[in-house]
Amino acid sequence: METINTRVLIIDDEEIVRDNIEDILIPKRSYTNELISSASSILFDDEIPQPEPILTPANNSSIPVFTVDKAVSGMEGLEKIKQAIAEGKPYAVIFLDMRMPGWDGLETAVYIKEADAKAEIIIITAFSDKSIEEIMSKVGQNVGYHCKPYASEEIIQLATKGVNDYHKLRNLEQLITVISNLNVSQTQLNLLLQNILDQLAMYIGSDMAVLGKLLTSNNYQQLYSIGSVGIVERKINIDRLTGIIANTNLKENEEVVQVDELVFIKIEDYYIFAALDNNQHLKTEKLYLLKLFVQSAAKAIKNAQLHEVIAREEKLSIVGKALSMLMHDLRIPIKNIPLLTESLREEGFTSPWLDMVDECGDQASEIFDDFLDFLRDTPLNFEKVSINQLISDGIALAHHLPEMANITVDENLQPDLFVKGDASKLKRVVMNLVHNAAEALNNLKVASPVIKITAVKSDKTVVIKVKDNGLGIPETILKNLFDAFVTVGKRNGTGLGLAIVKQFVEAHKGTVTVANDNGAEFTITLPAA
Repeated sequence: METINTRVLIIDDEEIVRDNIEDILIPKRSYTNELISSASSILFDDEIPQPEPILTPANNSSIPVFTVDKAVSGMEGLEKIKQAIAEGKPYAVIFLDMRMPGWDGLETAVYIKEADAKAEIIIITAFSDKSIEEIMSKVGQNVGYHCKPYASEEIIQLATKGVNDYHKLRNLEQLITVISNLNVSQTQLNLLLQNILDQLAMYIGSDMAVLGKLLTSNNYQQLYSIGSVGIVERKINIDRLTGIIANTNLKENEEVVQVDELVFIKIEDYYIFAALDNNQHLKTEKLYLLKLFVQSAAKAIKNAQLHEVIAREEKLSIVGKALSMLMHDLRIPIKNIPLLTESLREEGFTSPWLDMVDECGDQASEIFDDFLDFLRDTPLNFEKVSINQLISDGIALAHHLPEMANITVDENLQPDLFVKGDASKLKRVVMNLVHNAAEALNNLKVASPVIKITAVKSDKTVVIKVKDNGLGIPETILKNLFDAFVTVGKRNGTGLGLAIVKQFVEAHKGTVTVANDNGAEFTITLPAA
């Protein structure tokens, strides 16, 4: 909204008060004196005097140009408010007297809030009949309170602040409507996040705020900031702020929390810290709209993420169909390479190049198998499978790989563990995890590389853990590690090994997770037979 609503209603039973506030907000010249002066000048041939300029809101850009209506009682004021809403011209600010015949100011304010909860109410009174706590308990925090007598500057300041607050709230409401219906891409999401931070900081009146991403429970990545963000006094200290939040008992699913001068806002996997001046507290209506805005922003972020997932899956579907056809035709000649090299050896041809050809053929064959396994939804052949045997077979499959040459595999398997599943698929799961760990250890050149495999029965499940003693998985890809084509630091990886692991495990009604614990640790849980 570019046009500010400057409509003001004055409700007071005293005419002199109503007129006085109106004159303050809309200064008027004495046109009668000007006309007499002009007539006198014409009669006596004097120079027509120029009136002294009067400072009005139109002359001063910092003060709005107000439109003022008046009412002599609470009932008349309420009717004017209802009529204004019906005409689409609601009042932004309402000056309200406390002591009036009929409805008093507090009773009138309650009726006004029922008719128009958005208006900024300012109670002006010379009497302290009602405490501020009582007013707020009945009407809410979004009510001002000012004592008579008042100065002209105070009335202008109160009205100006009121219309500006009203304007910010209406802008935020419109932004909520827009954001809740957004479908944006990842690139546009970055712009959206910056806009969210700007709007929220302006809305709550903070000149120091930071938006970041929550990577883990105590690990934050700063993305955008406003004002001074650092570790100096009166600057935002992220460690201190996260410490405050960590020591605060937050309710489940609580999106907005204020602790002293700090406002903490959580939107999906993102967070915003904003510092308020002078220990301010957010008003009830502001807090409500802020939570509504946060919920809408979370919806927009989720829409952006879903948009990316859908777009990626559509691309994968198209690419997958093409690759499936292509690989079906290329798979046979690739698989024939070992037969050709073996025939050459039988003919007496010896060369180290044959071993290299075999190695390249094996790598190509693995890539083909990865793609085809991932693309095909092959039915599982369920049978009773020994976990110890399939782990042994999976390790054996991985042992021929060159990356396993210097790796020690440490097994600690509970006896008599069985699951219902497809042995060939589960062997592939173990082989892929062992191969993945071996590649990481080799690429990082870890001294004394070890892969530990454990298997135990837990309640009605079998839990298999594959852990290496490397440096762990980078936080940047940890959450998306099981997505197709996510890989880092590998020379020959397809990015499908872990995607296949997840696909096969979930096909067995199991789960697979990963965490960093002095190395990467993969945990597979399968229903026990």
